Amino acid sequence: MAFQGEYFVDRYGRQQAERTPPIRRMLDLGMPVGAGTDATRVSSYNPFVALYWLITGNTVGGLNLYPEKNRLDRQEALRLYTVGSSWFSTEEGKKGAIAPGQLADLAVLSADYFSIPEEEIKGLESVLTMVGGKVVYASGEFSKHAPPPLPVSPDWSPINHYGGYQQGQESSVGASTRAARSSIEAASDSGAPHKHRWVLGEAGMWSLGCDCFAF
Repeated sequence: MAFQGEYFVDRYGRQQAERTPPIRRMLDLGMPVGAGTDATRVSSYNPFVALYWLITGNTVGGLNLYPEKNRLDRQEALRLYTVGSSWFSTEEGKKGAIAPGQLADLAVLSADYFSIPEEEIKGLESVLTMVGGKVVYASGEFSKHAPPPLPVSPDWSPINHYGGYQQGQESSVGASTRAARSSIEAASDSGAPHKHRWVLGEAGMWSLGCDCFAF
């Protein structure tokens, strides 16, 4: 919903969108709830985009989907992403919090998650990441602690050519190739038609997004 909420609203309406998913009601009923991104199947692996969505109720495009009653405060959202998710992996008390006896997994962020404007949450990054007490990533003022980079596998992966997440490097795909687009009509199980948008590039066909997940 964070990435394709506009598609959902266009197809099913705002009233249905407000209940997808009813996170606040689930918590009020005492249900275990954990947060995640569903990466890389339908979305980015960036956790801060998901936290932004939980807190603001907005898509990355700025469309507000949820009333205040179905949004979370920053502490609640972070708890679902940490302690909440540990329940699903049967690791409660082992990870999810910075506490004695728990795994030394932590991240130092590029800004204060609890005080920056809501719109800046989705742009947060880790500048130092530790797993099991060992530094696995470091940048900026912590770059001297960075371990040697792991080899990219497979070696033909785009990250080997275009850099990592949000690098913003110029693609080698030509303008004429980028402009080669088509719309392919498909049908969901209910028989309602909708469009898959595609871009034809040098590396083949790349999807721009689809609302097939919406049911």
